[in-house]
Amino acid sequence: MATLLENSQSGSLHILLISIHGLIRGHSLELGRDADTGGQTKYVVELAKALAKQPGVGRVDLVTRRVVDGTVSTDYAQPIEALADNAQIVRIEAGPEGYIPKEELWGHLDSFADNLLSWLHSQPDMPDIVHSHYADAGYVGVRITHLTGLPLVHTGHSLGRDKCRRLLAMGLTMDVIEQSYHILRRIDAEEDTLTNANLVITSTRNEIEDQYELYDCYTPEKMAVIPPGTDLEQFHPPVSAAANQESTFAKNLAMFLNQPDKPMILALSRPDVRKNIVGLLEAYGESPRLQAVANLVIIAGNRDDIRELSEGPQAVLTELLLVADAYGLHGRVALPKHHSADEVADIYRLAALSKGVFINPALTEPFGLTLLEAAASGLPLVATENGGPVDIIGNCHNGLLVDPLNKTAIAEALLAILENPGRWQTFSDKGLRNVARYYSWDAHAQAYLAKIQPLVEHKEPLLKSPPIIKGRRLRTRAIFSAIDNTLLGDVEGLEEFRKLMRDKRKKVLFGVATGRRLDSALAIFKKHNIPMPDILITSLGTEIYFTPQLIADIAWTYHIDHLWTPQVLRRVISGLPGLTLQAKSEQSRFKLSYHYNSSIAPPMEEILTLLRQHELSVNATLSFGQFLDFVPARASKGQALRYVAQQWHIPLDHVLVTGGSGGDEDMLRGNTLGVVVANRHREELSILGDTEHVYFAERSHAWGILEAIGHYDFFNR
Repeated sequence: MATLLENSQSGSLHILLISIHGLIRGHSLELGRDADTGGQTKYVVELAKALAKQPGVGRVDLVTRRVVDGTVSTDYAQPIEALADNAQIVRIEAGPEGYIPKEELWGHLDSFADNLLSWLHSQPDMPDIVHSHYADAGYVGVRITHLTGLPLVHTGHSLGRDKCRRLLAMGLTMDVIEQSYHILRRIDAEEDTLTNANLVITSTRNEIEDQYELYDCYTPEKMAVIPPGTDLEQFHPPVSAAANQESTFAKNLAMFLNQPDKPMILALSRPDVRKNIVGLLEAYGESPRLQAVANLVIIAGNRDDIRELSEGPQAVLTELLLVADAYGLHGRVALPKHHSADEVADIYRLAALSKGVFINPALTEPFGLTLLEAAASGLPLVATENGGPVDIIGNCHNGLLVDPLNKTAIAEALLAILENPGRWQTFSDKGLRNVARYYSWDAHAQAYLAKIQPLVEHKEPLLKSPPIIKGRRLRTRAIFSAIDNTLLGDVEGLEEFRKLMRDKRKKVLFGVATGRRLDSALAIFKKHNIPMPDILITSLGTEIYFTPQLIADIAWTYHIDHLWTPQVLRRVISGLPGLTLQAKSEQSRFKLSYHYNSSIAPPMEEILTLLRQHELSVNATLSFGQFLDFVPARASKGQALRYVAQQWHIPLDHVLVTGGSGGDEDMLRGNTLGVVVANRHREELSILGDTEHVYFAERSHAWGILEAIGHYDFFNR
């Protein structure tokens, strides 16, 4: 696999950053192009560069999604892009080659995780830390850390529960929110990430107290506030008035404005309803006094033709034009169609030269990097009182906070600065001084490294497994099957499967992945004359055995024991109605099993909420509608299967995986060739209907496996 950096420096930190959506490159970031290419993309690139400069950091990999699409730059198709001598962007395939919104990525994240894990195993050494950014990367990060034992750091950037709360307040129904944003899947991924993360980094105290507290696993003690930095070499006060006023952007701006020399109220954001730039324009339109003292310049991404934009940006920009027309603001408002990333710093300086003000009127702002950039350029600030600006203005003392829904308050705050030259100068001076003090990237990187150092010192990477029998190295593909209602259930189908496996035994590794204990599985093999598998994954992925000697994989046992507290788990679950412990023969050291009576037991969502509230990191699986099993977070059939495939160096797209109930779901996700056989419990796997590489067989039991072998042309791939 492609790699630019062959190795990290000996004894130095190797950091893996994951940020999947949007368009990420090391130069000329297309900020504001769409809802997915905003402040987060800038943050992760700057973070990677800043960390790479620190003593003791040997290597930084920023992993994102590879995009091959004629509508975007070919930069995003390059597998590797250098950021520094010891830092690079790594682009990993996931789903279709084309550029798609983050809301459409969910079905491809398991494939992304499998591809990333394969890339990591191809490198000379593993990272010391995994840092995920946003919910989609959190989903992937949890899977990577479960399979490697590496510590997980997470930054949310924005949070689904907070977003859902605000969208509901705007009058949207839950059905509409779910259809547009897949919000429930996002929230579930966030809950899982917060439960499993070793450290959560936030930009502000407000995030912890107002947003993270909405989650079941709310643990402030593992959260750290480390404000992002800003590039003080790029963003600085005007040096030459003539240079800024003669810039191409300044000349273009003059075409919009009757009096271009008046102070500039500057807003810079993507055209998103949550940025509230329509509300800002209405506040300006309703204040003749504000119109008299300043022009309003709204820079909302780039466009050629509004009609060609996606629905969200199109609606916002159209509304801006309609509002400007309704208030008769021609000559006082500028809505430039184009600007380049290289011009942004000059735009801030142009506004500062005019003695203007920068405003962020967003309904809520997780942090607000543009506020730092504007302050570093000498601009006073007016910003929303919801989110990160509270901390920024609280530290810098360089502006005013407002209720973004109060248009009169917005106008009054702007006037309070624009009409008072002394206050303008005080805010400008304090902003310059305090941004350098609190928000440099060097300070951010140093604080970051101090926080992750204890995690690195106590990491427990996955140990080597027992040696593999030499002859089995020749097998280039594998078939793994569940037992009940999958391999078993039809005598004739099982006999045909036995014949096929005898015929192909030298080419294929045969494995069984079951919820049964080892003794129970062996009894089933003997009773039904099933050929002895090469690999047995038993007790829902908590045990791995190699035949014929039934050697247990001790490394796997040690790995999954991480944070496993069955006594605490049993105490938490014991009071729930409709749950009764299964027989002792169904329990094991790493599996706690219950009968589940759906008529009186709580829904699975409530059980998961209870577990998170008690900070219990476990996998809970409901199978056949009546068996509820709890195993360690690092254990599952799918995780055990990936571990085994890696030991045998068998690519996942050469592994056929068969299942028939909910306990098989994570085996079937990702890059494996999945088949769901026809049985009465297959509806538990209906969520996989649109997933890549999952085939729903028309025939049942072993016949369904044989059908899938033909469907995939498995032995000729």
